[in-house]
Amino acid sequence: MKMSKKKQNEDGLPPEQVASRAVDLINRQNTMTLATSAGDSAWAAPVYYVYERRSFYFFSDPESRHIQEGLASRDSSAALHAPSSEWRDICGIQMSGKIEPVPIGREAASAFGAYLKKYPFCKDFFKPGSVLNMETFSGRFKAKLYKFVPDRVYYQDNRIKFGHRELVKLPDCD
Repeated sequence: MKMSKKKQNEDGLPPEQVASRAVDLINRQNTMTLATSAGDSAWAAPVYYVYERRSFYFFSDPESRHIQEGLASRDSSAALHAPSSEWRDICGIQMSGKIEPVPIGREAASAFGAYLKKYPFCKDFFKPGSVLNMETFSGRFKAKLYKFVPDRVYYQDNRIKFGHRELVKLPDCD
């Protein structure tokens, strides 16, 4: 009986292992940089995020430049990376996709709960015993919930090999 080999990339890693490394990086980091553009001018903005259902959920002011441009163009990009002090340790995620508002409902409630779990310090901005829900949170910070939905995700990791960059399919992770 002939054993079939699992598909591997050029550096000998199976796609599942590379995707697992990407998800681990996503879960360990807090800040993602969103990039948008309008006309001949580009813009980048860092946001705290939580990853669920193949989307990156974040809060932003609806009047902010990255939200206005991202919603208008329907074409944005995002990146996140681990801290590194030398080139051999550079490891990150590069993505293209779109920014979408998240209406109040089941999806928003799930993302909000995950956000508070990842960033428990958010509760410190509210008096003990006060109601903390999407409405009070949005009112306090004048921010609404959005999501970045990637259509292409690249994992880059110089620890594998200098310049290693690979298209990955992220699992749901919720």
